[in-house]
Formats: sequence, structure tokens, C-alpha cells
Amino acid sequence: MSVFVSKAVQQTWMAWEGFLDHIMKLRSKCVKKYGICKLVLRRYHGKGLICQDGQRIDAGDWIGELHLDNWQVLQLSSEVGADRAGLLTARKLRKSMKLISEALQNDPELSQVKALTGITLLHRGIIHGLGFEVHPLESKGTRWIVTRYLRLLRRALHPDGFLSADRNEQKLVPRMLLLSRGVLVAKYNFLDH
Repeated sequence: MSVFVSKAVQQTWMAWEGFLDHIMKLRSKCVKKYGICKLVLRRYHGKGLICQDGQRIDAGDWIGELHLDNWQVLQLSSEVGADRAGLLTARKLRKSMKLISEALQNDPELSQVKALTGITLLHRGIIHGLGFEVHPLESKGTRWIVTRYLRLLRRALHPDGFLSADRNEQKLVPRMLLLSRGVLVAKYNFLDH
């Protein structure tokens, strides 16, 4: 696939993401940026969850939904290549988690957030050591839709083009990430010392 077509796919995808960002803002209390992450403050909708530290998350509780800033990821990929971009994204993600930990302690708007959640295909690599619990997606329908969407996203943002997906893509299954407020604050405060 030519570089021109690849760039066109990426630009189209980023325009689509811009549209989704507007929808996300309408469906949440607020959206805040911390480094390479967007934190979407919203009510949890789903089955009750119990974090490893005992924190319970029930429908209606406030959560911070994490999203990577794909524009930053795309820029990193085009500047340094996909492999190096993965390492740099992991480093930036760690810094973002520190910023989010500080915000949860100091920003009154985030005072009721019980946990951070996210959905990713990259649960074996990019989040290693960040403290997240990894859970399967319960709903088969949601799992099917999210799998297709995230695989498409991965292909669209790949610096070598849309058709460059690796052979292991079919093994990539989305997982829900969960990190209680208490574990987040304890982990990232500890890193200061």
C-alpha cells in the first residue's frame, strides 16, 4: 500500500476519532488530558466488580475511563517506527498514570472516582507493571464489536500501512483493565520515594 493511501487512511481514522471525542464528551461528566491519556469521567454501567484490594464498583458509581491519545501514538509511530513507538508509549503511559494519581488526590471533580477502567488488545505488553487487573469482557456481543474495532484501529495507525497487520492479530483479544483508586494512589505515590 502506498504511503499516500496509508496517510489518507490515518487521516480519515483521526477525523472519525475526532467525531467520537465529541460524542464521548456528551456522554460523560468531563474529559481530562494527562499526557498520552484521556480520562473520561462517567458512571459505570455493568455488572458489579470487586477489585483485588476489595474496592467494589457497582452500576452508577463514578469511574475514570482511560483512552490513549491515538494522535500522539500515530505521531510517535511515524517518527520512530512501530516497535520503538510501543516502548515510548509505555513510558508515556507510566508518566500519565502518575499525573492521574495526583489529580485523583487534588482535583475535587475527581473525588468520587472509585477506579480506572479501560479496554485494550495490548494487555500483555504496554500495561505491564502499571498495576492494572486484567478481566475478560463479559458480553459476547461487546467482545465481538470491540475486537473488530480495536484490530481496525491497530491496522489504521500502523506506520507501514493498513494491510500490515501481523500474523498474531487473530490471537489479540480485548480485555478490560481495572485499577482501584486506592491501588493507583498507593502505587504512584510510592514511586516518588
